[in-house]
Amino acid sequence: MSDTIISVKNVTKQYQATQAGGIKNISFEIKKGDVVAIIGESGSGKSTLLKSIYGLLKIDDGEIFFQNEKVKGPDEQLIPGHKQMKMVTQDFSLNIYAKVYDNIASQLSNTDLKTKAEKTNQIMEHLRISQLQNKKIIELSGGEQQRVAIAKAMVADTQVLLLDEPFSQVDALLKNQLRGDIKRVAAETGVTVILVSHDPADGLFLADQLLIIKDGKLLQTGKPAEIYQHPEHIYTARILGNAVVLNKADAEKIGLKTEKEMVVFYPEWAELKSNWDSRRFEVKDVYYKGFYDELLLERNGVLVRALQLNRGAHKKNDHVQLNIGRFLEF
Repeated sequence: MSDTIISVKNVTKQYQATQAGGIKNISFEIKKGDVVAIIGESGSGKSTLLKSIYGLLKIDDGEIFFQNEKVKGPDEQLIPGHKQMKMVTQDFSLNIYAKVYDNIASQLSNTDLKTKAEKTNQIMEHLRISQLQNKKIIELSGGEQQRVAIAKAMVADTQVLLLDEPFSQVDALLKNQLRGDIKRVAAETGVTVILVSHDPADGLFLADQLLIIKDGKLLQTGKPAEIYQHPEHIYTARILGNAVVLNKADAEKIGLKTEKEMVVFYPEWAELKSNWDSRRFEVKDVYYKGFYDELLLERNGVLVRALQLNRGAHKKNDHVQLNIGRFLEF
């Protein structure tokens, strides 16, 4: 038996020519229980793809299957959306004057009150919001409201949880905790999570499978570490790791030989060390990044970036030896 829960086959959804955000001939599969992150810039088509999977949009071409059954569009059913999927949008769709417990429990039938209470309490425990159950939504922070919205979406035996920019209203301190909770809840409950984000850290931190989208096209899909280490497009390296991108002429000015048009490397691939292959660079600026510095370096008019783990070792106007141990050619 296949463990594929969702299949997207040659799906196209185009808006008017003046609008961005459509998708073109996209195909991929999602395994049951995986956390999948769709990463791309604003207007790349991420939310269009998410809404198409859920059945909120009428697609122009292709097919989407949930457990081998075709997902119906809004023109094919009275209430748009798939019964075994739930979507959490950025507005959360909560009753702000009702209590947390009541918002979540509202998704369950009153035919079995004992089971209703058990399921509500269980999902609150999963998302660490049991202590908030008697508070009104209006009294909660953005991060707390986000957890309640996810709990509300998951309480009724949801098989696929769709999250549209789930961390956009959460401050940096809570973001990692919420990411970790989503990953843990997916593992504990077996729910499949599909989220869209413009922040690559969400995908690298959370996902079993990453989808990189640009201008409505799927550029690459696979495990986060594989895509990061072996990007198939310059865009992918830029969005995931803020890569250094040089044309052939500039690459050769700093000693990198290539037959291709472009050279790409991540700052951590550039090592500050002296050996037969290293080159002398001037430190143009130093950016404090916490446990490391990022150095802006220059040689023959070409600027590159490298990491300095031994913080403070080199300062502006110093000269350093740099060895770019690995680079990609495009």
